[in-house]
Amino acid sequence: MLIKRILSSSISLYGFSSLSTCSNLLKSISKQARTFSDADIIEYTKLTHDANPLHFDAECAKNAGFSDRLVPGMLVASLFPRIIAAHFPGAVYVSQTLHFKLPVYIGDEIIAEVQASSVRHMKNKYIVKLSTKCFKCDGPLVIDGEATAILPSLLMEPTHLATTSS
Repeated sequence: MLIKRILSSSISLYGFSSLSTCSNLLKSISKQARTFSDADIIEYTKLTHDANPLHFDAECAKNAGFSDRLVPGMLVASLFPRIIAAHFPGAVYVSQTLHFKLPVYIGDEIIAEVQASSVRHMKNKYIVKLSTKCFKCDGPLVIDGEATAILPSLLMEPTHLATTSS
């Protein structure tokens, strides 16, 4: 009840027309699973010119204390804007913080999650803070962060983001 009261006052304060629209957005968690492959890392490197040997040389990765070659952290984090844009076409990605907690290895199944943590109405748009997390499929948190996006609407588009593996 307290949360509903707080949301009600936030809604009137920020000019929302519907408690349920804002409440549904704050409760909703969007997920996508992805397994990264050698081909993904090669394509990422072609695009970004990030040729860190930790991604290509198993011996280098082992000498640095890892058990195998790593998937670039920014490649894993690229799941977040994909999820946001799929649900909110026209969203403008404003900022993202990332904390890399554990390494991601080629072949690990990763589950990315995005959940709105706060919403502010501004003119005809919405500024939304989002919790962004990636987990290995067996549970451990690998990336923790927060994004801010400007949304044209609070209505989430139905999406069919498939589990992808390249």
